[in-house]
Amino acid sequence: MGTSFVPPKPGSSVEEAFFPDVRTTVNLFAIHTRRVGSGWDYPAHEHTQYEINVVLDGEQHMNVEGKHYVQQAGDLMLLRPGIVHSSKSGGRPFTYFCMHFDIDDKLFLSLLARLEQELFPADGAVAMQLKPMLAKLLDLAESETGNTVARRMRMQSAVFELFAVLWEAVSSEAAVLSMGAYDRTELAHQIASRLQGIANQTFRQGTEEARHYGIDDIAGELGISVSHCSRVFRQVFGESPRTYLSRLVLHEAKLLLADPGMPVQQIAAMLGYRDIAHFSRQFKRWSGMSPSEFRQMEDVRQGEGMLQLH
Repeated sequence: MGTSFVPPKPGSSVEEAFFPDVRTTVNLFAIHTRRVGSGWDYPAHEHTQYEINVVLDGEQHMNVEGKHYVQQAGDLMLLRPGIVHSSKSGGRPFTYFCMHFDIDDKLFLSLLARLEQELFPADGAVAMQLKPMLAKLLDLAESETGNTVARRMRMQSAVFELFAVLWEAVSSEAAVLSMGAYDRTELAHQIASRLQGIANQTFRQGTEEARHYGIDDIAGELGISVSHCSRVFRQVFGESPRTYLSRLVLHEAKLLLADPGMPVQQIAAMLGYRDIAHFSRQFKRWSGMSPSEFRQMEDVRQGEGMLQLH
């Protein structure tokens, strides 16, 4: 197993730029286009995932939680999990594209959950901005067949592009919602970015001093109290800033411990701990096991993986 990024020695870099870590998981379900007849009538149902539904030609009649929508060509429906909905044709055939998804990005989900709007008309900002991304997905469906790795990767790439544009487009729509809710999400995002910076700085410098910059400093820079900082962050992310930061450092620790050639003493120093005992106590408090126990478990797991390969 590869180790986490090991920074160069101080002074060896003239200039550097660090990009955000990406740990987002997305699951895609039942992506399809369908041409239906004039008698199409799909009964009321609900999903545990989000649904994007776009009419490609014709007209779809959609009933969402008792509200009736007439969806014309190019109109986009964004349905939240648990929403009861049904659809039928308006007396003529029509074609639609449908995709179900879930994603573990809490900021993205928080923004989607605040939307009161389900139908985005074809000539509106959201549908217009998403149109090129949806066309890319549709072209991929027509130009490639089969369940190959390459096709899945290209599909994931297209979907992430769509989500990026969706975030930007829906963020603009969110401006018409309660500014308090919108500002709260943006503030939580700023706090998370600074927490990521703390973890990266500690890891790159390998000094305990880097960890002295913390939640109090972030709150001061943003002009808010520590309690407000923690409250806003918990409302959006569902955990405290300190817990979030601890998870970031634990993630780095696990990556480093997975390399059997790296001494625990060196890992403790890289993560900014003054000694191995301090690191071991903290790691056990986070994970429920000591660094050596975690490393033994990884050795067993990798050994079992090799046996399965043979």
